[in-house]
Amino acid sequence: MSTYIAPIRDMQFVLNEVAGLSDICALPGNEECSVDLVESILDEASKFATGVLDPINKVGDRTGHVCKDGVVTTAPGFKAAYKLFAETGWTSMPFDPEYGGQGLPAVVSMAVNEMWKGANMPFGLCPMLTGGAIEAIAHHASDELKQTYLPKMIEGTWTGTMNLTEPNAGSDLAAISSKAKAVGDGSYLVSGTKIFITWGEHDVAENIVHLVLARLPDAPPGLKGISLFLVPKFLVNADGSLGKRNDLICASIEHKLGIHGSPTAVMSYGENEGAVGYLIGDENKGIGYMFTMMNHARVNVGLEGVGIAERAYQHALWYARERVQGKIIGDTSSEKKTILHHPDVRRMLMDIKSRTEAMRTLAYYAAANIDRAHAGDTAAQSRVDLLTPVVKGWSTEQGVELSSTALQVFGGVGFVEETGAAQYYRDSRITTIYEGTTAIQANDLVGRKLAREKVPGAAMKTLIAEMSATVDELASNDQLAKIAVNLENGINSLSTAADWIIANYESAPAAVHAGSVPFLKLTGIVVGGWLMAKSAAIAVKHIAEGTTDDFYKAKLATATYFAAHQLPFASAYAAEITGGSDSVFALPENLF
Repeated sequence: MSTYIAPIRDMQFVLNEVAGLSDICALPGNEECSVDLVESILDEASKFATGVLDPINKVGDRTGHVCKDGVVTTAPGFKAAYKLFAETGWTSMPFDPEYGGQGLPAVVSMAVNEMWKGANMPFGLCPMLTGGAIEAIAHHASDELKQTYLPKMIEGTWTGTMNLTEPNAGSDLAAISSKAKAVGDGSYLVSGTKIFITWGEHDVAENIVHLVLARLPDAPPGLKGISLFLVPKFLVNADGSLGKRNDLICASIEHKLGIHGSPTAVMSYGENEGAVGYLIGDENKGIGYMFTMMNHARVNVGLEGVGIAERAYQHALWYARERVQGKIIGDTSSEKKTILHHPDVRRMLMDIKSRTEAMRTLAYYAAANIDRAHAGDTAAQSRVDLLTPVVKGWSTEQGVELSSTALQVFGGVGFVEETGAAQYYRDSRITTIYEGTTAIQANDLVGRKLAREKVPGAAMKTLIAEMSATVDELASNDQLAKIAVNLENGINSLSTAADWIIANYESAPAAVHAGSVPFLKLTGIVVGGWLMAKSAAIAVKHIAEGTTDDFYKAKLATATYFAAHQLPFASAYAAEITGGSDSVFALPENLF
């Protein structure tokens, strides 16, 4: 058994009782949204995920894609699945109705997107990158470009990509060398090579809209001299029909550890006269524009950590319920039982379940703040800015750990490809790397979002105050008192580490950044623990009111587990951050 079933009950709980879906639906522009409508959307998305995307997941992993003479043929079933995906409207959910979108809240798309990532993460990368490209064009392109490209991209007829990385310019975008020159008619000729382009070439859509970073001839050096260009695979005629093939080609596709169902292309632009492109926004401001796309992608990559962990958990739980092996410690009966009865298997499954729920709640909570920010709430925007690197960095690191733990539940057969457990581990590994490594997210968190904030630490201190208020609310309830103690300790550790970073950032930046990844993990554990604690309080309220729904008993159990088993790590991370930097630099270079 390896079929993915969307965890709709938990999704609904987080959406309705933690993220405040009804309040989100009441925001200006969301009048067409309702709790009942979202319930129907989740049901239909679940059917699509299980019935269409899940069956081709293993096919994509085992078959991959074929590139011949610059033409990429996707794995069996992918083209038909994408056609149905677009026809049934899944590509248009969060986008502007002016261009054919449904205008649904970001938090609704977050829940639906989790299903695509859980059912078939490689497939889900195509609409994810397209969505990011749509956001960049919608926010920064001219009206003409919007009218020409957005309707087709939103309806799914055309897809989109992000072209940053080059052979000699990985995370250091200042080293980009791709060129662009003006033609004189409003267009540009783009040349250069881009690598690691997700869904850069394929056969599932009629056109591919590449967003490419390149330099104009007189551009200043470094990040300040990079512009963003829209470069379509096929040029578009005045009437909207497709014209001739542009001067670009997929030179090859990468052979990767995982996500085999996602074609990762090496793209070559301008091998002849140059690929025709169109400037997005102003010259030399491409990095800022691209970050609109990247921030969209970073939250969604964090969601990949959630989706892959959920799928791995479901498969491991199925195996634990089926596999009979060994004598159960503490069991005096002679009855043979499944490995679900072994204490450590129970620990592993509780660990995956509780941490996945914490990640899901954090991701949806961040998305709800995106919706509030879109409605003009500046405090919500500040919260989104603070949490985006945490959602991306912490959730993906968790996804790798938890898919590894799920494989451990299988034991030796998990290491065998036929069981399917190994694919989750392989697929998850890229998530901590692309769209900015964990270290890049952590550097962003301790730098831009904490120490170099206009008022250093203001957003974090506001969050800490809100979390501390929750501790006070929990402390008086006997069922929640232990959670409150562990949460308070975690908050104190986070506060101590944040204060230390702010105090030392200017005088010892290297020491601060030596602990930036531990600080990101510390933030994730504490904020995740806070949201799980709030979930526990909601569950206790329902239980006290006499509910017969066992879901709330399970939620209280997983929240209690998280508080007892994850929040204690906060103090260790704080000690590592505030007292561990000297040892990072203790070994001379020649002794490594």
